[in-house]
Amino acid sequence: MPQPTNTTEDRVIADARPDNWVDRWAPAVTRPYLKLARMDRPIGTWLLLWPCLWSIALAAPAGYWPDVVLLVLFGIGALVMRGAGCTFNDIVDRDFDGRVERTALRPIPSGQVSVPQAWIWLLALSLVGLGVLLTFNGFAIAVGVASLVLVAIYPFMKRITYWPQVFLGLAFNWGALLGWAAVRGDLTWAPVVMYVGGIAWTLGYDTIYAHQDKEDDVLIGVKSTALRLGDRTKMWLWFFYGIQTACAGVAGWIAGLAWPFYVGLAVSAGQLAWQARNVDIASSSDCLAKFKSNSHYGLILFAAIALGIRFGG
Repeated sequence: MPQPTNTTEDRVIADARPDNWVDRWAPAVTRPYLKLARMDRPIGTWLLLWPCLWSIALAAPAGYWPDVVLLVLFGIGALVMRGAGCTFNDIVDRDFDGRVERTALRPIPSGQVSVPQAWIWLLALSLVGLGVLLTFNGFAIAVGVASLVLVAIYPFMKRITYWPQVFLGLAFNWGALLGWAAVRGDLTWAPVVMYVGGIAWTLGYDTIYAHQDKEDDVLIGVKSTALRLGDRTKMWLWFFYGIQTACAGVAGWIAGLAWPFYVGLAVSAGQLAWQARNVDIASSSDCLAKFKSNSHYGLILFAAIALGIRFGG
C-alpha cells in the first residue's frame, strides 16, 4: 500500500482541519482507513448523531435527564456507521472523486487503499455497529436494520436526481426514529414529526455544502440541490429551516415538553436564521463554515429538549 506523503498540504483532505488528529497523531498505516471513515472530519458524525440524541431526550420520562448509557452507545454507533456509510460512498464514487479537486486526495482515488481493502474495512465497521444495535430492544433492532436500505441507495441518487439531499436526509435522520424506539420500544407521532423536520434540516445544510462542488459537478455530470436551486438557495434555506423549526416545535408539544424547550427552540431557530441570511454561496470556505455550524445547532436543540423534559411533568 502506498504510504501517505509527508507534507501537510499533500496529506490533508480538503474538508479537514490542517491540524486534525489523524494527520498529526495516527500511525501512518492507519491514516487512510481513518480517513475513509471521515474520522479526520468529525462534523458528519455529529450531524448523524444529533437526531439520535434529540430523540433519546424526547423519549425520556418527564422529570428525568436522558439515559447516559444510550447516549454513549448511540455515539459509538454514529461514529462507526457514519464511517461505514462514507466508505461505501467512496467505493461507489471512486471514479467521480478522482476528478473533483476537493475529493481527489480521498484514500481510494489517491491509491492509498484498494477497493477490496475498503470492503474489508466497511465490514469491520459494520460489525461494530451491529454489536451496538444488538444491545437494544427487538423493535429498535428492526428499525435500525430498516435504515440499511436508505444507506445503500443514497450514493446512487446524485446520478439520477437533482434532489439527492432528500435521500441523504432520509438516511441521516433515521436516528430520530431509532432513538425513540431504543428508549420506549415503539414509535409515536413525536419522533415521526422530528424525523420529517430533520430531513428538511439536512436539505438545508447539505445544499450549503454542495455549493462547494457545483462547478466540478457540472463538468462530471453529478446532480445536487445546489445546482437545482442555484441563486435561489438562500430563499429555499429559509423554507427548509422553517420546516425544521416548526417540526421540532410540534414534536416537543406532542411530547409535552416544558417552557425551557421553547426558549431553546427560539435560540436554535436564530442559529438557522443566521445561516440562511449570511451564507455566501459563492465562497467555498464560507459554505464549509456555515455547514459545520450545524453541529452548534444540534447541541442547542438537544439542550432545549433535555431541559424541557427534565423540568416537565
